[in-house]
Amino acid sequence: MNIFKQELKMIRNSVITWSVSLLLMLFVFMSIYSSFADSSAILNETLAQMPKELLIAFGLNSVDMSAVLGYYSFIFLFCQICMAVQASNYGFGLVSLEERDMTADFLLAKPVKRSSIMTSKLLAAFSGLTITNLVVWAGSFIFINLFKAGRSYDTNTLVVLLSSIVIFQLFFLTVGILISLFMKKVRNVTPLSMALAFGMYIVSAFGSMLGDVKLENITPFKHFEPGYMISHAAYNMPLVMISISVIVISVVGSYLLYAKRNILSAV
Repeated sequence: MNIFKQELKMIRNSVITWSVSLLLMLFVFMSIYSSFADSSAILNETLAQMPKELLIAFGLNSVDMSAVLGYYSFIFLFCQICMAVQASNYGFGLVSLEERDMTADFLLAKPVKRSSIMTSKLLAAFSGLTITNLVVWAGSFIFINLFKAGRSYDTNTLVVLLSSIVIFQLFFLTVGILISLFMKKVRNVTPLSMALAFGMYIVSAFGSMLGDVKLENITPFKHFEPGYMISHAAYNMPLVMISISVIVISVVGSYLLYAKRNILSAV
């Protein structure tokens, strides 16, 4: 429990920063919606003139941007990118930061099993992500209802969209941990987390434009595509199961690798 509290304390400022940033982004984007909600015909006409490939890359080809949730799906994509970077950052730093600072041997010298240490670290990182998740939930409902310009929307569809966050976050968290444990030493987690998050987004965008199903299968941005969830009010379960499988494999692999990892001593 002390390890959990310490780990959560270490990411406290980061959680606050990400949560506030996402809240502000939701506020700014949704406040804009109310100003052009009455000009929906102009908006759809403008989108129709844009290159099809660009619309596909941003997931705007299958939604009505004049609708409340259609517009929100565009915002949600940016939220996904931010949450992917945050989760990846926590994943890459979960073990590597202590190894980089040569403080891991102090922790491992305590009468605590490595599996318990990993569990406490994972729970702390997941707790931090859950706080951000809850902020996005609250901000989404508050700002959508505040700036919906008198238009209605399906609450159940919004719940489906927001419920995808937890698996989406866990994908990047666990994959980040697994990759970091395969590396001998991680000097800086930021470039790696940015590469993983934006790399997965680029794969999703190019996969959609090229119609390459193989590319789409490996990225959670496609597994939890906002446009699909808004249009169908449901998940693409075969793709969601791929994300869940990757999470399970990453968690099991991380425990096995951490149990056998050679931790360098500061002495």
